[in-house]
Amino acid sequence: MLTDYHLHLRPDDVDASAAEHFTSANAERYRAAASERGIAELGASEHVYRFVQALDVWRHPFWERYAHDDLDDYCRFVREETDLRLGIEADFVPGAEDRLANVLEARDFDYVVGSVHFLREGAVDMDDYSVWSSGRSAEEIWRRYFETVGESARSGLFDILAHPDLVKYWGPHPPNGRPLPSGDLRRYYELAIDGIAESGIAVEVSTAGLRKRAGEIYPAPAFLEMCLEAGAPVALSSDAHRPQDVGADYEQALELLERLGVGELSVFDRRTRRLKPIGALAGSPGGEPQ
Repeated sequence: MLTDYHLHLRPDDVDASAAEHFTSANAERYRAAASERGIAELGASEHVYRFVQALDVWRHPFWERYAHDDLDDYCRFVREETDLRLGIEADFVPGAEDRLANVLEARDFDYVVGSVHFLREGAVDMDDYSVWSSGRSAEEIWRRYFETVGESARSGLFDILAHPDLVKYWGPHPPNGRPLPSGDLRRYYELAIDGIAESGIAVEVSTAGLRKRAGEIYPAPAFLEMCLEAGAPVALSSDAHRPQDVGADYEQALELLERLGVGELSVFDRRTRRLKPIGALAGSPGGEPQ
């Protein structure tokens, strides 16, 4: 069994409309790409901030700019017109836990992907609203980021912890020009581990970082090893925003998982998790669709 649960049926452009991308034909393009790679479990997880209901949770200017679509229309589309699992990627907003829970619990998602993109008002992975222009040092940003990741896991709102070290998005040169933390980075990772261990949340191994300036898988091997030691199961995803990125660079992800002794992946149905043995990529030795 191979999975790709962190998929977006449209690019991040603000003018990428639901009408154009939430179609059976577009979903089939993602399904066809997955089938070619031997990926059986596929799910859509659109950003919650693309939906007007998200403004009941948080009214950040970025969210207000993007929140145009109806969340229930999206859920109906995935359930009735596709064979994809129904997911959502929801940002963790400290202090808004109850409001987000109300939005999530009113829908029958198969899974909820939790992500940390913002530290208060500042984004860790965007030029707009960038936390890197706040005057804080990289060390301060990294510390607060991993503390927030731990809080997001502990909240119990999410089934999958997305791209857990997204703070490394910019690679060695963040926008403020200050050097990144050096040495043993486990001193930052450990700030998130208690929340991960207490919640039992699945940790996403995401190949998206290989397509960004980070140039490496999320999370870093040392962080993933700490998560595994804390008992966290693994969810495998590409964070694709177009069909050709479905399952991108899975060879590297599967090599990492094999090296760390991971033999099972998380699969979800109506927010119930099971573990299934990892399959092989199509085209790899012994790699028939699983």
